[in-house]
Amino acid sequence: MGNPLYHWATILILARYFLKQQPTSMKSKKSLFFAFAILCFSVTVQAQRGARIGYIDMEYILESVPEYQEASTQLDGKVQRWKQDIEKMSKEIDQMKLNLSNEKVLLTTELIEEREEDIQIKVDEMLKYQQDRFGPNGDLDIQRRQLIQPIQDQVFNIVQEIAEAKKFDYVKDRSTDPSLLFAAKRNDISEQVLRQINRAAKRKEATSKKEKKEIEKREELSVEEEQAVTEREQEVEAKKDERARLLEERKRVRDSVRAAKKAEFEAKRQRLLDERKRRKDSINAARNNKNKAKEGEGEGEDDGSGSN
Repeated sequence: MGNPLYHWATILILARYFLKQQPTSMKSKKSLFFAFAILCFSVTVQAQRGARIGYIDMEYILESVPEYQEASTQLDGKVQRWKQDIEKMSKEIDQMKLNLSNEKVLLTTELIEEREEDIQIKVDEMLKYQQDRFGPNGDLDIQRRQLIQPIQDQVFNIVQEIAEAKKFDYVKDRSTDPSLLFAAKRNDISEQVLRQINRAAKRKEATSKKEKKEIEKREELSVEEEQAVTEREQEVEAKKDERARLLEERKRVRDSVRAAKKAEFEAKRQRLLDERKRRKDSINAARNNKNKAKEGEGEGEDDGSGSN
């Protein structure tokens, strides 16, 4: 217990107990005194130690779990579709009200009441749909609980194990506890919880004995050792990504050069074809002109001979 009032109350109770005792000898008095002093000292030390409090950040943990993020994205998609359905219903109701307002002067009382009844039915349907989706114990509430509950149960079990190992008296959730204004980083066990969640996920994904042995080896590492291994793996992945980026850049430059050369070749080829066509057209035009000239001369000779 970390409450000082509790410990001092305990001391007072013990004091009253010893005062009621009536020792028969000096030796008994000394024994009682020393026993009382030892009890007071142990209780005071316990009170001074205070409660050890650890904490987690549940929001950070959830945001770092890929399965939760994927399921949360799917749920957000459903929410958007539900909102669109409600908006569509609302527009239909507004249109029905507008139509009734425009046609009211032409309708009988019975028809007006019938239209108003239809509108009220639509309004009730929209409200029921809205309540079923977003109300207490609605679809959103139920599916969100179903989404979070498995992870919360897993976090709860992991937190219990860590709290017992670290001898924490309490573990609080920083994301939901407004009274937790400050907490030392050393008492934050969020990363440890995440690490164990990831380990559990990897154990499920492991298909071969080799993978399982590698996971078991990782689990035997300390926090510092695993962090060092993780950093090395991240460096390797970063180098792979950089290499892939460089290869992609080279390929892009190579393809760009090839495309430029191909475009230049096609342009040159087209110019040659156009030049060849112009020459051919020029030759054909010259031939046509020559033939026309010959035909003109032939006609002139025929006219001259005819006149003779």
